[in-house]
Amino acid sequence: MSELEGTVSSHLTRCVLEAAVQCGVTDREIIRIEGLGRDLLGDDFLRVSSLALRGLWEAMCAAGGPEVGVRAAEMTKPGKLHIWDYLLVGASSVAEGFSDGARFASVMADPAVALLVTENEHRVIAEYRGMRYRNTVFAAVGEFALAVLVSRARALADSAADPLRVDFAHRAPAHHGYLIDTFGTDNIHFDQDRTALTLPNVERAQSKRPYDPEMRRILHRYAQVIIDTARPVPTWEDTLRAQISATLAEKQCIDIEVVAQRLELSARTLQRRLADRGTSWRRELEIVRCQQATRLLRETRLPVQSIAGRIGYSNQRALRRAFHRWTGQTPDAFRHEH
Repeated sequence: MSELEGTVSSHLTRCVLEAAVQCGVTDREIIRIEGLGRDLLGDDFLRVSSLALRGLWEAMCAAGGPEVGVRAAEMTKPGKLHIWDYLLVGASSVAEGFSDGARFASVMADPAVALLVTENEHRVIAEYRGMRYRNTVFAAVGEFALAVLVSRARALADSAADPLRVDFAHRAPAHHGYLIDTFGTDNIHFDQDRTALTLPNVERAQSKRPYDPEMRRILHRYAQVIIDTARPVPTWEDTLRAQISATLAEKQCIDIEVVAQRLELSARTLQRRLADRGTSWRRELEIVRCQQATRLLRETRLPVQSIAGRIGYSNQRALRRAFHRWTGQTPDAFRHEH
C-alpha cells in the first residue's frame, strides 16, 4: 500500500475549496470538516485526508446542486493542479500527456484512484477506477475528473482534442445539457461500468509552444520528488499532542484549560471532542508523557528525576509508577536496553 493512500494533494484540495466557497459553502461548514485547515493548504508537500476532501464535496453538492462538478472543473484552470497539469499540457500528444498524467496521478490524487490510459492509432481512452464516493458526490466527482481531463487535452491540442465519447458510472441526471456543453458532444452515456473519456489521438497543436523533451524529463523527476517527500496534514490528534508537548516544554506542568486555550477552544469543547473520538484528556496527556519519557531515556543521559520534572511529574517516584504502567519496565531498565 502506498504511504500516500488516503490522501490528496493540497493543490487539488485548494481548487475544490475555492469552488465550494463559490457554490455557497460557508466558513462555518468548512471549519467543521476535520483535517481541512486553510492555514495548512499553502504547503505544496502536504497531503490532505481524502475523507476531508469528501466532506468538502458533500457540502458543495448540498449547496450547489447537480452541476457542481463541472463548475469546479471550470474554475480549475490549467496550472492550478501544479506539476500534474504541466505533465499533461507539456507533452507531444494527447496520448503522451494522458500517459504521463496516469503515471504520476498520485502527485495529485489518492493513489487508491487509478487513471488508466489505453491508446491505438486513432484514439485515446482515459478511465478512472477506484472512486469510492456515493450518490450525488460520486456523480459530481466523476464529472469533475473528466471535465478536468478535457480541459487539459484542449490546452494541448485545441478543439482537435474534443471527446468522441464520454462514459459515466453514475445515473443520468434529470437534465444533462450542461454536460453536452462542457464536453462538446452528446455522445454521453450513463450507468456504465466505468468513468471514462475517449478522445482522438492527436498531436500537440502547432500554435502551442514547441515540445521540449528535456522539460518533460525534468517534470518527471520533480513529480517523483513530490511523491517521495509528500507528507500528510497533521491529524487533530497530532495537533493536540503537539500542543500538549509544547505546553510541557514551556511550563513543565499542565492542565486542560491551558491546552484548550492554545487550540482556541474552551475546556468543555475540548473535553467533548476528546469524548467524540473515544479518548480522554488523561489518556492523551499520558500518550505524550510516554513519548517524551521514552525519547529522553533513549537520547539523553538526564537523571530520571530531571525527566520526571520535564514531563510534569512532581518526583521520580510518580514517573516510575507511570512508566511501569506504560511499558512494563522501570525507566532504568528501559534505558539499559535502548
